[in-house]
Amino acid sequence: MTDLSILERRRIEATVLKPVYEEMVARFGEAVAQEVLGSAVEKAAIAHARTLAEGETSLQTYADLIPLWQKDDALRIEVTRRDDAHFDFDVKRCRYAEMYREMGLGHIGHLLSCNRDGAFCTGYDPRLKLTRTQTIMQGASHCDFRYTYEAQPEE
Repeated sequence: MTDLSILERRRIEATVLKPVYEEMVARFGEAVAQEVLGSAVEKAAIAHARTLAEGETSLQTYADLIPLWQKDDALRIEVTRRDDAHFDFDVKRCRYAEMYREMGLGHIGHLLSCNRDGAFCTGYDPRLKLTRTQTIMQGASHCDFRYTYEAQPEE
């Protein structure tokens, strides 16, 4: 399974999670179902990040991981700033959003994908912070990823 792109992994996960989510909505309502799904996905993102955060981490080692999410032309990005403390880029095309919409999961695509991003930072290195004000998944023209790397982690 290691040869699968992250895009394909997300498709498989969504195929499994769709009926589970639908059952949670039927039993507990949409708000609770979204809260549970969002929490579970965030915990999975933190755990995944910890497996990739081997040895010394930095903004550079994090940036080196971005091609994993781009595999299979899944994301088209435009880097707007990159230095020791900042890594900023805009996503111009997101096949994750396209895929979730095609699967009838566009309304929870942000829970299945976008919410992973900030949680991933937490698991990878607490000094890595993400600010994002908009996503394609939720209807914007592009996603604005703004990463900063703090010298010391917050207590």
